[in-house]
Amino acid sequence: MRKVNAADVPELAWSSPNGTMAGYGKQISEGLGRKPQSTDLLERHPFDIELLRIPPGKAPYPYHAHSAQWECYIVISGSGKARHEGGEVRLAGGDTVLFWPREPHQLINDGNEDWLLYVIADNPIGESHWYPDSGKVGLGMPERVNLPLSAREDYFAREE
Repeated sequence: MRKVNAADVPELAWSSPNGTMAGYGKQISEGLGRKPQSTDLLERHPFDIELLRIPPGKAPYPYHAHSAQWECYIVISGSGKARHEGGEVRLAGGDTVLFWPREPHQLINDGNEDWLLYVIADNPIGESHWYPDSGKVGLGMPERVNLPLSAREDYFAREE
């Protein structure tokens, strides 16, 4: 058995160049020993857990879809909206939403307080991403590579 307390896991921060996207994450699974770059499934774990904090007025990442990854979001506190192919849906404490592979999605905190969620994902090896708003494709490689079609492009390029 392995145990970790979220208070003991360092919080990572990220933001887009123009500041429209920002978020904070605690990699709970890594605190439990997950090795994300390993190809050994026992070291990778069958799923990944992140404690995600989204500041008011921000989205943590662009509207995107995964080629093979499942993502489950469990709202702990605060509220916001999930953008998806059918439009938008409100989410608040206790709500849970599941996004299937190839289903575009984005979380947006349109409230006045931090939005706190658990993210549970299976993070398959070789995962790739599609960004419908910009037409980019991200290839699943040891380091993320985003391509408009033929050249490298920054993750947030053409997303703000």
